[in-house]
Amino acid sequence: MAEEEEEKEYRWETGYEKTWEAIKEDNGLLEPSVADIILNAKRKRQLERKQGARLGMMRHLYIILDASESMSNQDLKPTRFLCSLKLLGDFIEEFFYQNPISQLGIIVTRNKRAEKISDLAGNSKKHIKELQSLHQTMVTGEPSLQNSLELALKSLRLLPSHASKEILIIVGALTTCDPGDINDTIQRLSQNMKSDGIRCSVIGLAAELYICKRMANFTGGEHSVALDDKHYKEQLSSHIDPPPAATRLDAALVKMGFPHHALHSTATDTSMTVCMCHAESSDESVKLMSTTGYLCPQCLSKHCELPVECKACGLTLVSAPHLARSYHYLFPVATFQEIASESNHSSCFGCQKILTEKDKKIYICEKCNQPFCLDCEIFIHESLHTCPGCATNPETYKKSVDKS
Repeated sequence: MAEEEEEKEYRWETGYEKTWEAIKEDNGLLEPSVADIILNAKRKRQLERKQGARLGMMRHLYIILDASESMSNQDLKPTRFLCSLKLLGDFIEEFFYQNPISQLGIIVTRNKRAEKISDLAGNSKKHIKELQSLHQTMVTGEPSLQNSLELALKSLRLLPSHASKEILIIVGALTTCDPGDINDTIQRLSQNMKSDGIRCSVIGLAAELYICKRMANFTGGEHSVALDDKHYKEQLSSHIDPPPAATRLDAALVKMGFPHHALHSTATDTSMTVCMCHAESSDESVKLMSTTGYLCPQCLSKHCELPVECKACGLTLVSAPHLARSYHYLFPVATFQEIASESNHSSCFGCQKILTEKDKKIYICEKCNQPFCLDCEIFIHESLHTCPGCATNPETYKKSVDKS
């Protein structure tokens, strides 16, 4: 017995790990090493999200924003609520740029109630205008998670099975005031979300909540807590790309229309009319009479912007560039091969930077065999969606076009 006690070692008696050896000093600064760690973590998360995943092109996302008293906290400058409005404005613009044929809606919860600020629509300007109107909103009371989810589910349940249904909750409170038992509600809603294919993710601004974490796990979503405004923006940016959970969606043909733009009077639009986008608006100042607009090829209804769902016949109206920007989700850029950097001082094909011994890893495109640095590799897969080496090589470019 004594021998067993002697053989047993405590945690502080065992060998220690020199974790600080991964960080190297650069003229007295640690920023380069920290930035390298962040970039490598970003690339790892990018590969995990896109590896072997079939991503959907038509997304329907509801953003639930907490407007309770806790959002007046100033740990995010100037306040949590104002910081959220600013970052959400940037998020919405980037969301529709990367997902031009998707739709988005906004729900605000405060005073134990939930209010729909904007319905599901593909007009980014409309959502940003509604967000700007919230700057003068008083943040009071407590949020209601249950009422917010029920309000979002009423619209998402009516969508067809091929649509990607998502909910993103931004919460700063540590409590929720609901009309029923929140544990039973979360379990029931999670079961409905799994059957309807709805994915729910949460970004916390204060701390991790058990009920939110549980709901995200049940529905295949993500739960994270923002450390500061930069980390908050990064967490929002992670929801711009379609989630891997879209592989559950059924493949289906979607009828779309490609309207022409009426620049001058023709036989079909000789009269000045109000576009269908603003015909039902309560603001008389936006109801402008004009002879220009996009005419639906099915019912000849006029709309001022694309993409949009025709108010008269329900046909999805898009343009060719919108489908082109959604194309990269169906055929993403293949993962580059990661190899150890050599001392031959080769240059990055993207930014022409000389790859030295400080660049521990370089990334090779397996199609064109061109080397890229870490920054260009992330930029190609997240923003450009096209390999510059393959695009400038006639042989590889022709093969990629024939494949598509």
